[in-house]
Amino acid sequence: MNETSAVPTAPLRARAEIDLGALRANVRALRARARGAHLMAVVKSDAYGHGAVPCARAALEAGATWLGTATPEEALALRAAGLPGRIMCWLWVPGGPWRQAIEADVDVAVSGMWALREVSEAARAAGRTARVQLKADTGLGRNGCQPEDWPELVGAALEAEAAGLIKVTGVWSHFACADEPGHPSIAAQLTRFREMVAYAEERGVEPEVRHIANSPATLTLPETHFDLVRTGIAMYGISPSPELGTPADFGLRPVMTLSASLALVKRVPGGHGVSYGHHYVTPGETTLGLVPLGYADGIPRHASDGGPVLIDGKLRTVAGRVAMDQFVVDLGGDEPRPGTRAVLFGPGDGGEPTAEDWAQVCGTIAYEIVTRIGTRVPRVHLNG
Repeated sequence: MNETSAVPTAPLRARAEIDLGALRANVRALRARARGAHLMAVVKSDAYGHGAVPCARAALEAGATWLGTATPEEALALRAAGLPGRIMCWLWVPGGPWRQAIEADVDVAVSGMWALREVSEAARAAGRTARVQLKADTGLGRNGCQPEDWPELVGAALEAEAAGLIKVTGVWSHFACADEPGHPSIAAQLTRFREMVAYAEERGVEPEVRHIANSPATLTLPETHFDLVRTGIAMYGISPSPELGTPADFGLRPVMTLSASLALVKRVPGGHGVSYGHHYVTPGETTLGLVPLGYADGIPRHASDGGPVLIDGKLRTVAGRVAMDQFVVDLGGDEPRPGTRAVLFGPGDGGEPTAEDWAQVCGTIAYEIVTRIGTRVPRVHLNG
């Protein structure tokens, strides 16, 4: 396979292999489900831990027409890397880099009057028209404009548009429970979104895109697709909810494989304590393997005594507590050589655990498992 990241000649302590071929195939599968709507590839938080710039490029190659980030700094980094096309960011605080975003032709989200004032002032200073998307809070209760405040925001946006300061390029919102099939909030939010879009359009807003569908809605709720779908976790081959189906059910393949080289293998007697607190004690004479990854690398401490690892074709589990830089597995008397590959998670078709397996052990979601993998772990991009 073609590796697009430089790989040292010495063995790596650990590595996260990112299969860009799988990512491109996932984007194509999601586009097919979007049924004609444009697709925004969400690459916030360093592409959910996968590497923002390589993943953004791969997504565009596969037909994504928008890129999405949370922060303006993330969007500006994409532009600085030479990525073309439409880029949107939505998480702003007062005093943010509005002018830089305007000059980089980034679509900025506005959820309230303070943000509209700041982006309008920045547009005047830049001498350019800002591309603005109005966010409606249809029931999630996070960012977005409340329905009772919507008329004021829409009216002020139209005034700024008439003055040439902004162009309203989109109206959008976000689901709270699209990953819970049949949840009553889904229909309620969709109804409220349609009402708020209609209000804006009746008063003269002409958005290029209207969008509310996230990954689960893209996969299961075609009536929510409108002009654009925003796919985050699904693009990386992870199901947004086990209740909705496995990645394979949706024609998706996990993109990240996390592995490490065993740092030590040693024989110990029965009754030997393992790691901090001796929460694991060997039941008899055995061998222990040291995996040089810990919570400083994003391995959840909640995986102590349970995180699954594939070593030499056999599934093992974390023995004792996960420490900052390392954890131990009980090899049951087997003696693989130091340097043997330990696979924490991957697509699963080679017998290795998946990110969802780790999420189940830790009582969390697979989003968190992949996104939290730290910067000490090199990303090696394959099939670039």
